[in-house]
Amino acid sequence: MRAMPTGRYRVRLATTEDDLRAAQRLRLRAFVGHPACLADDLPGSERLERDDHDAICSHLLIEDTRSGALVGCFRILPLASGAEIGRSYSARYYHLSALRRFAGPMIEVGRFCVHPDVVDPAILREAWAALARIVDDRGAEMLFGCTSFTGTDVAGYQDAFAMLRARHLAPRRWLPRVKAPDVFRFARLLRRRAPDARAAMAEMPPLLRSYLLMGGWVSDHAVVDRQMNTLHVFTGVEVRSIPPGRARLLRAGGIDAGPILARPPEVTAAVTAEVTAAAGRCGRDDAPIEAAFLHG
Repeated sequence: MRAMPTGRYRVRLATTEDDLRAAQRLRLRAFVGHPACLADDLPGSERLERDDHDAICSHLLIEDTRSGALVGCFRILPLASGAEIGRSYSARYYHLSALRRFAGPMIEVGRFCVHPDVVDPAILREAWAALARIVDDRGAEMLFGCTSFTGTDVAGYQDAFAMLRARHLAPRRWLPRVKAPDVFRFARLLRRRAPDARAAMAEMPPLLRSYLLMGGWVSDHAVVDRQMNTLHVFTGVEVRSIPPGRARLLRAGGIDAGPILARPPEVTAAVTAEVTAAAGRCGRDDAPIEAAFLHG
């Protein structure tokens, strides 16, 4: 991997078929070209990571304004309320009947990835800033999706799952139930395990850590998705539960550049400094927001 200095990024809506294919090519690289993820009906040079859910989602592209290169992407599915939760990708893997009672607008976030050759935490911060703007514009009251751990061997994530069980399970009123045939019921199996905090944070996917910093919560089980070679947990965060300081970080320095937010490098630097300061105040290893991907 090559290190990439903090620079100027923009987040914009994919508006053409070429935009969508670029996102699907990047997703293929981010998911390591796992054979089961490929669209086999395309020529080798055009093999993509795609599914039928792409057609009903909006796709966001994160670009380097200096080179025009695509460095990240994700997709969103706005829902008017929990009554529409059955349309979500997550509903394929989790029984979400409890969330049907959620009265406010929701946004599912999925297929989040960063180019594997680019290392710059500012990319994820730009994505979160864009999401904050979308949440504000749409009046969304909940963000949710499936957050992935790489691989399907649960042995390497025992402390992370024990930490999720101990501190971050969904409220009972929203708790997803088991639907997928292959699951790891960590809340039941690890109830007597005391997590090692440092080991847990080392095992935790960085994007999941950022969700948890904002008051997010997870399902009591992980789905073993052998097709995508991941373990994933349903993850949700109610917007009203995001600590005010975190909300300010997400919105800091927003410049109106149309429907999707873009920020100049001096603003990114200011936000980086504030995130670092917040990490110090929090005193936790999970405070930095780093680059990773959200599967879903």
